[in-house]
Amino acid sequence: MNDTREQLIKDLQRIEENDYELRSGEQLRDYVKLMLEYIGDPQPKLRDDLIYSTFYKWINEKQWFSDAELRELLLILLDEQRLFYHVGSKEDQAVFTRTFSVLIVALILQRHREQAFLASAEFTNVKEALIRYYEEEQDLRGFMPEEGWAHAAAHGADALDELVLCSESDAAIREEVLAVIQRMLYNDQHIFSDEEDERIATIVATMIDHHLLPQQLIVDWIRNLEQCGGWPRSRGQYVARVNTKNFVRSLYFRLLPLKNNPAMVEVLLKAEMNLNEFTQ
Repeated sequence: MNDTREQLIKDLQRIEENDYELRSGEQLRDYVKLMLEYIGDPQPKLRDDLIYSTFYKWINEKQWFSDAELRELLLILLDEQRLFYHVGSKEDQAVFTRTFSVLIVALILQRHREQAFLASAEFTNVKEALIRYYEEEQDLRGFMPEEGWAHAAAHGADALDELVLCSESDAAIREEVLAVIQRMLYNDQHIFSDEEDERIATIVATMIDHHLLPQQLIVDWIRNLEQCGGWPRSRGQYVARVNTKNFVRSLYFRLLPLKNNPAMVEVLLKAEMNLNEFTQ
């Protein structure tokens, strides 16, 4: 029995019951250090229900962290012991450290969007880390009966969605994001079944809704996504085609009710037909 871990569970449960307030004399940093230590705990009760929820409340709702503290937190989250902890490994518990670190990065970027505190070089560092993470993550499991959510593709997508909305993001950065989305859909091994396609589609819907890239560039990117439909048959081709088909559907139905972008809807419909072997 790990006494420190058990005490952290008790403390965070008490903090949750007290509307995430600390007792007199308690310091934020005392808990943050332990929360970062156990951010990848294999039990969802601590990792997801308590640590993530507490970070969410403290960063976004209560806004208890100073700019300097958020910068320091980012540096820790982006290091080799958090976001890149055993990156490239599969089927082990290291994935939880990575995927819950990237969720906290998303929260911090959201704060930065609302009230900028990152210098240009710091923002670039975050951008490069997120792109690298989405390229290098190999453990793409979604929900597991005992350990709960890993959900790397979805959690990473949440952070990338915040990234493209940042005022520091330019067309080149947003095109980098489109490129890593394509690589994630073409991952060779894993067909997404836990609505990762919806979380990934959110990034592109954001770009379209906020006019963050020229429409023709996104149209050309979607047409290029179709290429996997014509590849020689293989497991990798099947994974890429099904993931891309589901992504295209998610984006199509996201845009359809808005009735304000018929050209994009038409391109998505044609892409779905080209990727759907049951309609050809």
